[in-house]
Amino acid sequence: MSRLAFAVPVEVEDRLAEDCRRYGHEIVARCDGADELAALLAERQTDAAVVATSPRYLTTRLLAEADLAGTRLVGLTSSEADRRHASTLGLYELVDVASEWHEIEGLLVGVPTSALATRAAPGGRGTVIAVWGPGGAPGRTSIAITVAAELAASGHSVVLADADTYSGTIAPALGLLDESPGFAAACLLAGAGEFTSAEFDRIAQPFGSGQRGFRVLTGIGRPHRWPELSAARVAAVLTAVRGWADYVVVDTGFNLERDEEISSDLHAPRRNAATLTALREADRVIAVGAADPVGLSRFLRAHVDLLETVTTEKIFVVMNRVRASAIGLNPGGQIAETLYRFGGISDPTLVPYDRTAFDAALLGASTVTDAAGRSRARQAVRDLVARSILDPVATPSRRGLRRGRAAPKERLA
Repeated sequence: MSRLAFAVPVEVEDRLAEDCRRYGHEIVARCDGADELAALLAERQTDAAVVATSPRYLTTRLLAEADLAGTRLVGLTSSEADRRHASTLGLYELVDVASEWHEIEGLLVGVPTSALATRAAPGGRGTVIAVWGPGGAPGRTSIAITVAAELAASGHSVVLADADTYSGTIAPALGLLDESPGFAAACLLAGAGEFTSAEFDRIAQPFGSGQRGFRVLTGIGRPHRWPELSAARVAAVLTAVRGWADYVVVDTGFNLERDEEISSDLHAPRRNAATLTALREADRVIAVGAADPVGLSRFLRAHVDLLETVTTEKIFVVMNRVRASAIGLNPGGQIAETLYRFGGISDPTLVPYDRTAFDAALLGASTVTDAAGRSRARQAVRDLVARSILDPVATPSRRGLRRGRAAPKERLA
């Protein structure tokens, strides 16, 4: 038996209420609008709610409160305009308003509505790819989005998750609503032991369509919500999602400080826990640095901390925005030489500076894969995906002490 709430026109509620009780549910609230229902969800301990999808009954506030309360929403549509309204807000579990209760019941008990939610990755374990980079905005998010797009374009099911607790920007970059952050909602559900494939299907927003489509767990729009992304919750979410998708691309924060070592309360939440956990759970790590003198210095210093943090041996170094105007003649060769000499890093991926391509993607709330398919930057990331992710025997960027000296390869794609 579930505790259900209704926010639908009176005539619809009267038609469905008797069947609802016959199926063993308890009706705990009958509301005449979204605001009233949003205020009652937590108080009434509502398991699920049936709502009409017109603006009166469905708002961003209601979706946010439902995520916080762990309440499942099922929408009843009466027109194409209502269906578009629900899809715009991110509610995809929809049935026609004239449907019988048994059709609504299928969604209430957790029958997934997307192909991704029902499709497990081969062997039940997809690949987690963490995208990290030091402070200074080296382009972590741009690379993470492009990697996800390239994996989706290759025909795989992909989830892109924003786990940055400082400045998550995947949602605005892709033109997605982030009033109800999907990754935080997933963490809250995982903490309660209720993160199912059906719940994932409800909170993950689809981006794109067809072969290049993927799902997105948007990040926290307000940094003060970082305590919701605890280490245990993040690990539980990644463990679950890797069972529903071929690849999970995680955009992480920059900070690798283990702040519990300077805290007197060892059980207090840690702001960097999401980043550290994502890196430790990852099968592959893409480490992104800015290809300029300041960016190289930041990267090499932080790269030492990265090696002490991750458990995977597969770390692939990407130097972003490679250009002669910041490095001088032969920028690729100079960057490769610097990384090899001071970090023992060989064979990095060098992404050319293509501001026009990335600006076009931002302007159109798209990916570089779609907005500028012939961009040299896009080609470099596509080669990275083919070489370091899709290739089962991918060779990571070698690191550590060198024996002798070998000339580094210049590979400016």
